[in-house]
Amino acid sequence: MSKRPPILYTARQVSTVRIVWMLVTLVLAVMTIFPLLYMLAIAFKGPTEVFKSNLIPDRPTLDNFIYVLTEVPFWRYLLNTFFVSVVVTVIALFFHTMAGYALARLRFPGRETIFLAMFSTFLVSLPVIIVPLFILVRSMGLLNTYAGLIIPSIFNAFGIFLLRQYYLSLPRELEEAAVIDGAGYWRIYLSVILPLSRPIIAALAILFFLANWNAFLWPLTVAADPNLWVVQVAISNFKSQYAASWNYTMAASTIVALPMLTLFLIFQRQIMESIKTSGLK
Repeated sequence: MSKRPPILYTARQVSTVRIVWMLVTLVLAVMTIFPLLYMLAIAFKGPTEVFKSNLIPDRPTLDNFIYVLTEVPFWRYLLNTFFVSVVVTVIALFFHTMAGYALARLRFPGRETIFLAMFSTFLVSLPVIIVPLFILVRSMGLLNTYAGLIIPSIFNAFGIFLLRQYYLSLPRELEEAAVIDGAGYWRIYLSVILPLSRPIIAALAILFFLANWNAFLWPLTVAADPNLWVVQVAISNFKSQYAASWNYTMAASTIVALPMLTLFLIFQRQIMESIKTSGLK
């Protein structure tokens, strides 16, 4: 049976394909960035200029930002969000590293079943389980508390999966050498595994922090007390209170978005590396 000759592309065809892909990428980039630019433009517009189609304000003003930061308890909302995000990130990484190491290295009955059960929860979205989760939190007396905001957000199947995949890629010789030196599981975990996990832990810390900073549905469900509102819930209620004042709403959204955009630009390499790591053996 004769083999089909390989298909050869001319330099012009390769160049045309490359140009088409570049144009597609450019269109997608514009579609992604334009809403952010439009939000930023409205944030600097006055009340009479909000609904004009011009992207660059005729008379840029900082009054919207000053109003949000002085006339609304927005600093408290920011502190609530920062506190919840940091606590969830730290506690989640503490437990996830241990769970990932146990599922990757320790041999015990039902290990694969436990891992599959944990990973299956990653396939279930929050709206599906939000009613039973709310009932459980209410029965524990955690409504309108920081514990109600924090505890249900700690478990994340994606973090355990990513750490397990990372630990599977580490050479076993390091642990075997530690065992020869008389180290137990805890010593190996603390002195060998955790120092080697710094890159993946840094990437997961950023992802967890971003996810909790932008959380909306669960904080909206569990915290009716305005003193416990996070920024996303505050902006939602802010928009309802000032339905026609989109300049204030966009100014608040800009204040919330800028720290996260800055964080992503600084640590984008770690985030990309964490995504690559999920494909390791």
